[in-house]
Amino acid sequence: MITLGCSKNLVDSENLVTQLQAGDVQARHMDTPQAAETVIVNTCGFIELAKQESIDTILECVKLKEEGEIEKVFVTGCLSERYRDDLRREIPQVDAYFGTMELPALLSEYNVDYRHNLLGERVSSTPLHYAYLKISEGCNRTCSFCAIPLMRGKHISKPIEGIVDEAKNLVRRGVKEVMLIAQELTYYGLDLYKKRALPDLLKALAAVDGLDWIRLHYAYPSRFPIEIIDVMAAHSSICNYLDMPLQHASDAVLERMRRQITQAEMRAIIKQARQINPALALRTTMLVGFPGETDAEFEQLIDFVKEMQFDRLGVFTYSHEEDTSAHELEDDVPIEIKSDRANILMEVQREISQQKNEALIGKTLKVLIDRKEESSYFGRTEYDSPGVDNEVIISAEHHFLRVGDFAQIKIEDATEYDLMGYPIGNEGTN
Repeated sequence: MITLGCSKNLVDSENLVTQLQAGDVQARHMDTPQAAETVIVNTCGFIELAKQESIDTILECVKLKEEGEIEKVFVTGCLSERYRDDLRREIPQVDAYFGTMELPALLSEYNVDYRHNLLGERVSSTPLHYAYLKISEGCNRTCSFCAIPLMRGKHISKPIEGIVDEAKNLVRRGVKEVMLIAQELTYYGLDLYKKRALPDLLKALAAVDGLDWIRLHYAYPSRFPIEIIDVMAAHSSICNYLDMPLQHASDAVLERMRRQITQAEMRAIIKQARQINPALALRTTMLVGFPGETDAEFEQLIDFVKEMQFDRLGVFTYSHEEDTSAHELEDDVPIEIKSDRANILMEVQREISQQKNEALIGKTLKVLIDRKEESSYFGRTEYDSPGVDNEVIISAEHHFLRVGDFAQIKIEDATEYDLMGYPIGNEGTN
């Protein structure tokens, strides 16, 4: 099983491998294609770079099949959902293509029936102490640049009781941190409960014994339910961390993006959230090079980022995606300018991050130890999500810690994206 793309794909792959193993199929996760009876590629179709990576991986598997190293190649996931007919025509050597909602059909290739009783019993592809927990599928938003609704369909919430049961099963397996993921977190519950029910879900998860950290990813800013921040502040197990992709700060660009929000409204949400919970770390994502983006509109974005002082920030360059409403606009910002603007914005954020990290020198932070590499341990604070945010680095030559445990780390040095420190108190214990 090879997984490409986002954490939502990762959860799908973990569920697939679990179902296969329950049906007595020897299945495992791999990072790259290698000899096997069958290779399943779970693809991403979000932006051009991700699509190309998926296609390259499929072609690599097909080459190994032609060389006799692989017997069958199956392709699933977002790219397959979106471009199945094109892929069949262009890469016919693949044995079968499956969409994002066709897990039972894929399992039937191995004569395996889908088992509903395996909720939370995932064969993890992440370290055992953390897991991604998908609370819904699909998206009802109409952002003009985004193809996710084409690949994942309309928003469907999972019941609170089922999510809590899954969390309990994960904790029994040793998971201490869950990252709540969805295409859009704040829409959660509108279909099932006729209200935005994420605060209710958070309260239920906060009551799960042994679940130390609950982290929130991908919250849409428009009509943001601010009571989420109240619940976060009231429960120590909910990380003071919110991933809220804002995408831009120019009202004109936001309107063309169909984001249903203005800069003033975003500013008000951020101000209110920080007033309710001053400890909140806010992560966001910005998109540069959208059709028609002028130098002045880009400068508005830069000024906004400088003023808001986001704790974490990522940048994408615009990808002109067919079948989205933005595809009707002229993709008139040259790729060189897109790249330059992304680099300029990241340099602004680098300076912000450097200042914020230097302010932590001398402080003691609770850190979850993720891994050991050579002579160093790498961990994270509650303000950092795996794979995308800062890390805390501790010498393994002078200290002993256990991967998967929490440790109190005193920060002694900082770079723009990393902290360095040493443990205090009882090393190697929870």
